[in-house]
Amino acid sequence: MDNERTQHAVYNITYHFVWTPKYRRAVLEGAVADRCVELLRELVPALGGELIELVVRPDHVHLFGHFPPSLAPYQIAHRLKGATSHALRKEFPALKSRLPSLWTHSYCIGTTGAVSSETVRKYIEAQKGV
Repeated sequence: MDNERTQHAVYNITYHFVWTPKYRRAVLEGAVADRCVELLRELVPALGGELIELVVRPDHVHLFGHFPPSLAPYQIAHRLKGATSHALRKEFPALKSRLPSLWTHSYCIGTTGAVSSETVRKYIEAQKGV
């Protein structure tokens, strides 16, 4: 992934999100899973991001993407989960009867980068002598 640019920043921010349906119910199968993939493929670019990898399993979602610094991770998760929940529950009414809400409030997020923490530490340490 190449660095992206805004008027005042150069960035390369990638996040790995994982979230689950309420009660970890295996409801993301068949047409529901297919539609969830379609929605996420539309939503990520709409947020200014780039989808790197996406896997929808029956009881959880893995999304790996590149996002701009103008969005905090919680905003990304909130928007993706909110929009998919709204659309999926509207298109698949059976989801409403099985779950009080589609997603749990929780999610897992990890960050990744092109360089390791150790490389950054050594770079900063080396700047002391400059």
